[in-house]
Amino acid sequence: MSMSDPIADLITRIRNAQARKKGTVRVLSSKMANNLLAVLKEEGFIGPFKTVNVRPNIDEIEVTLKYFEGEGVIREIKRVSTPGRRTYSKIKDMPKPYNGLGVAVLTTSKGVVSDNAARQLNIGGEVLCTLF
Repeated sequence: MSMSDPIADLITRIRNAQARKKGTVRVLSSKMANNLLAVLKEEGFIGPFKTVNVRPNIDEIEVTLKYFEGEGVIREIKRVSTPGRRTYSKIKDMPKPYNGLGVAVLTTSKGVVSDNAARQLNIGGEVLCTLF
């Protein structure tokens, strides 16, 4: 059975694993998932991640979750743009989650970037998710 929204699945797996205080979580591997996780790692929300071969032609990404004083570093993670309702943002309308304390992850013509990087590149794009 095919999955209609693999990004929402990735976000939900991370949210659920952090709620259960797991050290690592495995998510389905894709180019978009790798790029999204690279942005989350760059912003300091997760630890290192690596690709694990489960079966021939089936890969998963093992993500190390980060905690601070027993609490997950990611307090809130929400999917913004869905397959049925795409959400795009111009540079001047770019969201600032929690007045700049959170991060919005966008897919742009320059790749998957955070909202701060998109402002520096002066480009808008599709808002994938927001984190705090």
